[in-house]
Parts: sequence; structure tokens; C-alpha cells
Amino acid sequence: MSTFSDFNNSFAIHPSKKDIALKTDVNAVVQSIKSLLLTDKGERLFQPDVGSNIRQMLFENYTPQTTILLKQFISETVENFEPRAAILDISVSPDDDNNTMQVKIMVRIVNQADPVQMDLILERIR
Repeated sequence: MSTFSDFNNSFAIHPSKKDIALKTDVNAVVQSIKSLLLTDKGERLFQPDVGSNIRQMLFENYTPQTTILLKQFISETVENFEPRAAILDISVSPDDDNNTMQVKIMVRIVNQADPVQMDLILERIR
């Protein structure tokens, strides 16, 4: 029996049930966190405060202050909107040559013994 379940963002059809496939447990929480982080505030109808605004940081010069702000945005978003997870560590590595930021987030999922590492690559789209 799974503890957590969410719809799969791809809306794939489950082959035997012929219904929308679900993500469960750790996969559901990781998908939720990624979705929250990649959503800008004001982007969701009737929920203007949901999101992180980390995309705005991608167009700033990469400085230590940018990294600190990005970590703060990520931490606040997870703390405010994802009660199933607690942040243990966040590391941000800017890649100036490719205009990307590599983000590693270590989270502890409720009712799970082991921490989970999430890897995100944030990039500018022109």
C-alpha cells in the first residue's frame, strides 16, 4: 500500500487499468517538488502564491549572492508548499559556459527512512 500518490505529469495511461497512471511514494513527492520549483508565482489560476520564481534568477549574473538567493527560494518553496518533505541540503553549481545551474537537493520524505537526492538542471530558454 502506497502512502502518497499523485497523477503522473505526463498523463500516461496505465496499461492494464486503462486509467491515468499514478506516481506513488517518493516518486510522487519528487515530482511535486520539481513542479513547484519550475512554477512561477502567479502562474497557477486561483493560487497566485504557489511557486518559486527561480526562473528569474537564471537571467542574473552568476555570483555568490545569486546562489544564496536561489537556495533561499528553493527552501522557502518546499517548506511552504510541500509538507511531505523536509530539506536537508541544497547545493547549486553554476555552469557559465552553458548558461545553466545544476541544483542538487537532498530531502527527507515523511515516512521514509532514507533521504532522497533530487537533481535539477535549470537553464535559460531564449
